[in-house]
Amino acid sequence: MKTNLTINRVFDLLYTCVLPQNKEDVLACKQKGQWKKYSATQVVELVNKVSLGLIKWGIQKDDKIAIIANNRPEWNIVELGIQQIGAVSVPMYPTITIEDYKYIFEDASVKLVFVSDEALLKKVKEATADLKGIEGIFTFDEIKQAAHWSTIVKLSEGVAVETLEERKQQVSREDLLTLIYTSGTTGRPKGVMLTHDNIIANIEGIIEGKHIVLEETDRALSFLPLCHIYERTDVYVFMRYGVSIYYAESMETIGDNLKEVKPHVFATVPRLLEKVYDKIVAKGHDLTGIKKSLFFWALNLGLQYDPMKPMGWWYDTQLSLARKLIFSKWQEALGGNIKFIASGSAALQPRLSRIFWAAGIPIIEGYGLTETSPVISSCLLHDFRIGCVGTVLPNIQVKIAEDGEILVKGPSVMKGYYKKPELTAEVIQDGWFHTGDIGEFSEGKYLKITDRKKEMFKTSGGKYVAPQLLENKLKESMFIEQAIVIGEGQKFPSALLVPEFNALKEWCNRHNIAVASNQEMITHPRVLEKYDAVVKELMENIAKYEQVKKVTLLPELFSIDAGELTPTLKLKRKIIHRKYEKQIDTMYAC
Repeated sequence: MKTNLTINRVFDLLYTCVLPQNKEDVLACKQKGQWKKYSATQVVELVNKVSLGLIKWGIQKDDKIAIIANNRPEWNIVELGIQQIGAVSVPMYPTITIEDYKYIFEDASVKLVFVSDEALLKKVKEATADLKGIEGIFTFDEIKQAAHWSTIVKLSEGVAVETLEERKQQVSREDLLTLIYTSGTTGRPKGVMLTHDNIIANIEGIIEGKHIVLEETDRALSFLPLCHIYERTDVYVFMRYGVSIYYAESMETIGDNLKEVKPHVFATVPRLLEKVYDKIVAKGHDLTGIKKSLFFWALNLGLQYDPMKPMGWWYDTQLSLARKLIFSKWQEALGGNIKFIASGSAALQPRLSRIFWAAGIPIIEGYGLTETSPVISSCLLHDFRIGCVGTVLPNIQVKIAEDGEILVKGPSVMKGYYKKPELTAEVIQDGWFHTGDIGEFSEGKYLKITDRKKEMFKTSGGKYVAPQLLENKLKESMFIEQAIVIGEGQKFPSALLVPEFNALKEWCNRHNIAVASNQEMITHPRVLEKYDAVVKELMENIAKYEQVKKVTLLPELFSIDAGELTPTLKLKRKIIHRKYEKQIDTMYAC
């Protein structure tokens, strides 16, 4: 990879990194059972045609254009086309409500909307039915009586290329690149303003600090939502390295796509890794005899592993055998070529870090926010501590405030919240962005996140409790899918738990417990005893005042549709507390 490249705008990546290599699979997606590949030349030509078509439509610098779609080549092609003419992309989650779409369209003064499919087209039409200012809605799928995105491409015909060059020259590093609305856990979505400089600085910091190191011949699988800056910045980093980007068909086909693409890297969130691990363990329970014994021998061995510490010759000998007999199958399931997996957006359980590293599948945990473009810190393959989120990027400053809050300063910190100067002034003070996260430095250099500042609560005994730490501990059990810890002003913490129903159903079958529904399962006396025992064991090494003493099992997952989760799957605590007020009161009734 060339290191002496000048990149002033994000779209410069096309001309400095993508086009010179002339790869045949810069981008790729599955269509009708086959992988359709886009060469470097094709990508640049399509991006330029989108830019010219938008110019012909009348789009001006700083105009806002929304993209609402699953991951696919058109997403990045259209977004880069928007960038080149100085317009601003407004990416949105396909899963948010019609009311949120309407609010964002109005707040951002969106002019055009690109959607992926018919279901989203219907939602957007409903959201824009009585709005002024929306000039066009375009689809990536071919849909009858809908304007296809090729309409914009065809508009480019006859528009002078010099027109595009003039527009590109008008875009500076300080210009607004994207407006990302974060829903947060309370209130209306707020638009995070990120400039070309913000994103480029983050890319440069990641590469300069060697937080991600790849080769031009590598492949990446993309499946986390591109509307989130986490995946989008990763894609830009992949482009910087010249890595080929393959888009998974859907979240359900990731397993098959991994085997087909055989990627060297992908980004994920801890919950997906938890699900992979739980499925592996469930299959282990189905084994018999020597195979079952070998499986759990390898598993227990892996849970002791620390890649940064010498484990001794006897342990290393056993691990080498475990990798050959057991863990090699894990690597094959991921395609067989994984150099590392990037994990972010939530805390990674230390046991997952240990077991995947032991299996020869390194996980690089990182930390950041939309407001920081996003990466603040990330583990290094050769230098990290389990339970920490790595070292800070070289072009970013981090300090811990007196109350433990993590403060950040640097070129990747957002320009501010759109149309909300008061809110911007609250979070950026004297150049320092207040993350709202509580943390500390281990050994003076490894950043560790302990909780969210606004989510900590105090018991009636005056002790502060960090719920996220307890929730992550509870979710270490293969029988617990979701957890929310409560206890503000109460004698002790308690929790609402959503079981991992597949694991629970399998446990019920093994113990001859006849149940016909989730509701029957969570009210069965033996199941309740099981969960009391699971929680008690998990709380053994937790301080007494922090221990979860009572739990209530719930029959359904917290969801985005029900308003209980944000699009990034964070708990909306107030809404959940309100919805399950009776269950919570019952736990504290005696």
